[in-house]
Amino acid sequence: MSGPARQREERERRQWTGDARAGESESTGADERTEDGDEVDLDDLDEEDLVRTADGELMHEPTGLIVEEDHVDRGPEWRAFNHSERQSKSRVGAPVTETMHDKGLTTTIDWKDKDAYGRSLSSEKRSQMNRLRKWQERIRTKDAGERNLQFALSEIDRMASALGVPRSVREVASVIYRRALKEDLIRGRSIEGVATAALYAACRQEGIPRSLDEVAEVSRVEQKEIGRTYRYISQELGLELKPVDPKQFVPRFASALGLSEETQAKATEIIDVSAEQGLLSGKSPTGFAAAAIYAASLLCNEKKTQREVADVAQVTEVTIRNRYQEQIEAMGFR
Repeated sequence: MSGPARQREERERRQWTGDARAGESESTGADERTEDGDEVDLDDLDEEDLVRTADGELMHEPTGLIVEEDHVDRGPEWRAFNHSERQSKSRVGAPVTETMHDKGLTTTIDWKDKDAYGRSLSSEKRSQMNRLRKWQERIRTKDAGERNLQFALSEIDRMASALGVPRSVREVASVIYRRALKEDLIRGRSIEGVATAALYAACRQEGIPRSLDEVAEVSRVEQKEIGRTYRYISQELGLELKPVDPKQFVPRFASALGLSEETQAKATEIIDVSAEQGLLSGKSPTGFAAAAIYAASLLCNEKKTQREVADVAQVTEVTIRNRYQEQIEAMGFR
């Protein structure tokens, strides 16, 4: 076959293929078929019925129709089977975090005093690296606002570590403090006080049971100032914080006292019954939880003294006795 004839045949083949595809697309349009063969118009699908599966496919839940299946894999192109292998293959730094004043987007000069090949630096280069580290640390904060933020975030990190709260609480506390700084709520108040109040608000927001007494213990500020600052920033920033549920304290207190799951369940039941009768209103959640644990320990034959429970919950024995009497009456034991 000659060259022009072969070219003409190729053009005709391409044209026929294009016409066939166009006809196919015109015939289907925006319609798809389910597994049962029923025709479905994609424009009529309710967005609330669309579910994203674990494989990244977009599925219409009532009919099982796969609406979208092509998705971009945003993960790395390499595989790693342990931490060291992952560290050696990774080409990116740590993720952005609110717990650092510059959100972690800064350079760091390594302290090992070695070059790119792992060889030790000369004495002249080492002294130069020391000077660079010193200046790099100085220029990380350009003004008083950044120095304020750096100190406050370090305080939040220190107190969060002492309280043993998860990383998410530190992130939320840092965001709350940044908002307070942006709204100029720090003026006239101590940095430590606002940082502690932000941490307590973050614990409340994330549902982590930490009382104001526990937060005040790890802070350098008096409890009265923390409470006053907390109320102020929560009102000014519009933080929607629900009242603390005493049941959140039950697992931690019971674990510290070495009580069984049965006693924990009984304490939770006592709190639920007492709350339904309105006894929780105006009461300290830690004292209420401590009294419920004390009552449950008596009912489940795992007796603990009021002193032991009071020491764990950081409340007085008088509080436990008063709440205990109310809860026993609510349970109908008297």
